[in-house]
Amino acid sequence: MTSQPEPTIFALASAPGRAGVAVVRISGTGAGRVLDFMAGPRPEPRRAVGRAIRHPEGGTVLDRGVVLWFPSPKSFTGEDVVELHLHGGRAVVQAVLAALTVLPGLRLAEPGEFARRAFDAGKLDLAEVEGLADLIDAETEGQRRQALAQATGALSSLYEGWRASVIDALAYVEAGLDFSDEADIGEKTFAEARSIIGVLVSAVNHHLDDGHRGEILREGFRVALTGPPNAGKSSLLNALARRDAAIVSAEAGTTRDVIEVRLDLKGLPVIVSDTAGFREAAGDVEREGMRRSLAVAQAADLVLWLTDATGPRTTMPDELASVADRTLLVLNKVDLFPGGSTPVLPDDMVPLSVKTGEGVADLIERLQVIASERIGHPGETVLTQVRHRRLVELARDSLVAFLDGASDDVELRAEDLRRAADALGRITGRVDVEDVLDQIFGRFCIGK
Repeated sequence: MTSQPEPTIFALASAPGRAGVAVVRISGTGAGRVLDFMAGPRPEPRRAVGRAIRHPEGGTVLDRGVVLWFPSPKSFTGEDVVELHLHGGRAVVQAVLAALTVLPGLRLAEPGEFARRAFDAGKLDLAEVEGLADLIDAETEGQRRQALAQATGALSSLYEGWRASVIDALAYVEAGLDFSDEADIGEKTFAEARSIIGVLVSAVNHHLDDGHRGEILREGFRVALTGPPNAGKSSLLNALARRDAAIVSAEAGTTRDVIEVRLDLKGLPVIVSDTAGFREAAGDVEREGMRRSLAVAQAADLVLWLTDATGPRTTMPDELASVADRTLLVLNKVDLFPGGSTPVLPDDMVPLSVKTGEGVADLIERLQVIASERIGHPGETVLTQVRHRRLVELARDSLVAFLDGASDDVELRAEDLRRAADALGRITGRVDVEDVLDQIFGRFCIGK
């Protein structure tokens, strides 16, 4: 019994809305037929050709654009693929999409379905798919470089190299099983396997001991603005964002909820959160605001404790003692000092005046330096996903179990290596990953 072919799918592959050019992608066994009906004859493969785009029923011209034909298997999905490059007006796009629904055997693509078909065809492995999703979402240069490295196979090559080493070691262990009646051979092969895994464990531990740099770059370096009420936190947030992101008022307790702005500091993504001021709360709502402030501070990569130069010196509350090692002290309103001169401050305190702008550029530079030191150099082969980290940790634990386990339990040691190989294989999708596929491909927009 022959299996039915996958339905041919189509979607807008460029951003929705008014644009100069819109791209409609069609993939599947019926893609060539669509091209014949709407913009035939088929051009040479991978050659852009001007065509009138016609309705398949009646031949009405919908647009005059460019078509490309990518016959299987040399396409993104590995299937026959057609791209229609249209004028990007909403009416044009809607007319072409509506015309495609008339043809039998076609349907609108689900989110991530084009990438899913590329994965199924072996065009991309799972780590490369995740890198592609991150590349689409990248907002800064650092994120782009990291995502591009992953999308083009840098992480996959690393993990597949490790997996190959584990399989080599497993072959030595299994050779010892085959010659279990010859003690010398078994001891030598097991020693070879342990030598391979000893080197590998060192590399894996170094990879894991990275301070979560890749994940921070992917998600953003988080900075929490904390301090007593009326210290100028919301004003500083607006200055950093260069817009009125937060309400500024002389009334204490104005900020009740957490407000975030995203910054691009020399290619590094920085997320700054304005939080409620810490003081003896006057009511339930304000206490809830401070509870949220504390949670944001504890989860932040850097905490700014902002105080008012003209008010009483306030120290960080005991609730923030756990973040003292990643706190930067900032003194605001230095323009209001008597005589206009800033007194000598500790080296770990940044003076500024949000009102005049004095010192704000210095604070931004300080934030960029701290974020850069924490993230490292974008583009390095580092862990970027929680899923990857958990699987690498699982592989490391199995490798350590192999090294620490009794050498005479050869079957158990072989199972340790199989578990490590399976964990590494799940990163790239080389072994069963059905439980995570929908989650991963669901991140994509329709048309990718």
